[in-house]
Amino acid sequence: MALTGRAGLIAALGAIVVVVAPRPVYAVLGLLLVLGTLVVVDLLFAGGVRPLRFRRGGERLVRLGESVAVELIVENPGRRRVRGVLRDAWPPSAGASPRHLRLDVPAGERRRLVTMLTPTRRGDREAVTVTVRSVGPLGVAARQGSHRVPWTVRVLPPFLSRKHLPAKLSKLRELEGVHPALVRGQGTEFDSLREYVVGDDVRSIDWRATARRADVVVRTWRPERDRRVLIVLDSGRTSAGRVGASPLPHLASPAPAPAVPANSAGWPRLDWSMDAALLLAALATRAGDRVDFLAHDRVARAWTSGASRTDSLSALVNVMAPIEAELVEADAERMVATVMSRARRRCLVVLLTDLNPAAMDQGLLPVLPQLTARHLVLVAAVADPRVAEMAAGRGTAETVYDAAAAEHLRGERARLTARLRRHGCEVVDATPDDLAPALADAYLALKAAGRL
Repeated sequence: MALTGRAGLIAALGAIVVVVAPRPVYAVLGLLLVLGTLVVVDLLFAGGVRPLRFRRGGERLVRLGESVAVELIVENPGRRRVRGVLRDAWPPSAGASPRHLRLDVPAGERRRLVTMLTPTRRGDREAVTVTVRSVGPLGVAARQGSHRVPWTVRVLPPFLSRKHLPAKLSKLRELEGVHPALVRGQGTEFDSLREYVVGDDVRSIDWRATARRADVVVRTWRPERDRRVLIVLDSGRTSAGRVGASPLPHLASPAPAPAVPANSAGWPRLDWSMDAALLLAALATRAGDRVDFLAHDRVARAWTSGASRTDSLSALVNVMAPIEAELVEADAERMVATVMSRARRRCLVVLLTDLNPAAMDQGLLPVLPQLTARHLVLVAAVADPRVAEMAAGRGTAETVYDAAAAEHLRGERARLTARLRRHGCEVVDATPDDLAPALADAYLALKAAGRL
């Protein structure tokens, strides 16, 4: 049972009557009797909420930053009309609106209500409860009850870097010789024979074909297809740090207090890494390579392998959606062991992590030789653009100290990058907006050099 605002209004008017009445005791008793009678009448004639039946429908997938409609079908099998308010409760990060819906379902009929969701976080968003308040004919009291009507909406990564995909595909077509402006890459698969021109590598001359013709003939090569690309996402504590600015303005945090870093409204490194991984996966799939994915911190959090080229990207997006950064130190030794056990043949291992010198010294660097001995390794990391801004500060003593700290950090990252390259790794260290295209370019460069 629940009292409405009208009951409060009646009680307030009754209180005024009690104050001015010559005999307040009788006035109070009369007020309670009238109010109680109204409440009983409303509860007797209000439609029941327990017999109501609910069914959901609508979309189960939505990209972060977009909106989706979830339908709620309310069926009234009772004898009385159910009239009142319904609240379809979702977690705050689901962005459900409106919060309350008007409900009017005659006996034996059904009504369709729509809730719009505009999520602010990735992952699975589950409906909590449906609460119905059925108001009586006098509007004084209402019956209230809650029902569990399960429904899950999976919020997928937004894949904002797909805007770079056409340009990268154009480069790929040039690399494969499909584009009219042929760019000769050093591949490992034989493509065709053609006449020698000045500048060609003499090692590509086909002497047998030359002997059969009057001109010198060279072989042309193309990058090998059907290679394997294993994307490894570090979901440890370093991936939880927020960098850059939110590319979706309505997802940004409120203006921070002065004590909070200015970049606190940005995405976590994990999300920027996912965006770069999706662009790389889309490009590699179009190039004919097979893409697998592993998310790991202390244990494997997600794994997808063996998807067809047409389903590879959708499988990757779905498996990425519920992954959250774990506030634990990543176990690099176990991560490398997992990669070695699941990728026995040579492939390109793309490790999306943070170039944190302390974490690298104690984690990845000691076990990296095991990985590079079998696989081609590409390490990609998100650089904080705030560090470059701090390094340029010279206005006050405080900004000079900040600049010195920023330069020290940049120097550490540069030294760590050099160490990784000495171990045989390729390294991409770029700001959030540039990471995805830089990683795609690094992949294309490996293709062009015939290393993949």
